[in-house]
Amino acid sequence: MKITNLLSIAWRAISRNKLRTFLTMLGIIIGVAAVIAMIAIGQGSKQSIESQITTMGSNMIMIVPTSNMQGGVRMDNSSVQSLEEKDVVALQKQPKYINAVSPAVSVKGQVINGSFNWSTTIQGVYPEFLFIRSWPIIDGVAFTTQDVKAASKVCLIGLTVKANLFPNDVDVIGKSFRFKNIPFKVIGVLSKKGENSFGQDQDDMIITPVTTVQKRILASTYYQYIYASAINETSTDSAAAEVQNVLRASHKLAATTDNDFTVRTQAQLVSMLTSTSSILTILLTVIAGISLLVGGIGIMNIMYVSVTERTKEIGLRMSIGARGVDILLQFLIEAILISITGGIIGVVLGITATKLVTLFMHWPTLVSKSSVVLSFLVCFITGVFFGYYPALKASKLDPIEAMRYE
Repeated sequence: MKITNLLSIAWRAISRNKLRTFLTMLGIIIGVAAVIAMIAIGQGSKQSIESQITTMGSNMIMIVPTSNMQGGVRMDNSSVQSLEEKDVVALQKQPKYINAVSPAVSVKGQVINGSFNWSTTIQGVYPEFLFIRSWPIIDGVAFTTQDVKAASKVCLIGLTVKANLFPNDVDVIGKSFRFKNIPFKVIGVLSKKGENSFGQDQDDMIITPVTTVQKRILASTYYQYIYASAINETSTDSAAAEVQNVLRASHKLAATTDNDFTVRTQAQLVSMLTSTSSILTILLTVIAGISLLVGGIGIMNIMYVSVTERTKEIGLRMSIGARGVDILLQFLIEAILISITGGIIGVVLGITATKLVTLFMHWPTLVSKSSVVLSFLVCFITGVFFGYYPALKASKLDPIEAMRYE
């Protein structure tokens, strides 16, 4: 029998019981929709993390002091004092894979401009910090190396700080504010960065010379971080190794002594953040896949019922020349049609669900072609796997006994 005839017969058989067929499809529909939505949310989250980290500077390397134990209590990294000016000088003198270095110290507090005040973070850095972070200025100018040497009270402000500290001013260049009774003059406005991977507003930031924060606010000569930039993205690992070797020599650490600092690259940060996202995506996808299993069992159940209901029809077809393989294909095609149709509806529902999630919950989503293809493949396999045994049973019926069946 031609495959087109089998398809026609199978489709008519399915159409005769529309409600029952739809209820059978329901498990497949929910399973496919859930799988596509979960993968889309996971992929969107991963892409968003990678994109946000790239905005921080794709070649960036961060060096932080290693936390230690004092009196049985683990100290915070920012309170550990192991990074000094000599370390920055050493990194600047031996650049093979590094093209920019900037130390950093930060402090949180209240900034005041007349009747307006705002709680934010002031970060002290070198001018190279803007290059390392790929952070252009949209208005004004950056401070210079001379400002660092003089510990000048000048700064660059983020857009969030500008909006809250100078809400009535369009042009803020040259205006001043106070931080702990220290006046700061605004000489530039930073471009928009948005939130980082940890949900922190990167535009809620004031940047000033590192020596200004050290001498005028913290009264400390140590650095909380050192930022560096590799010459290119492919050299990041080599640059990280170079940083480690230079700092070990600068700190005069013996070969058997552990580092008193930690070197982190953007690739490591991406891997760390996306690994958690990937695990959750896999877990949720597996849970959603259970619906596909339930849907497959539903297909097998309904095909058994269909074989029982149409036993006499099967006997009649066999008596007029239908072969066992024709009966097998007929019922197998019915199972596959149910599964594939459910899959199509599930894909549409899944894509719609991801759009609604993005629209109302503002979660990043990404529907990939591979997830849609995978869903159809799974639907086809489900139809074949769960429809084969009932179809095989139908193909092995004795035509005489089948025609006698009541």
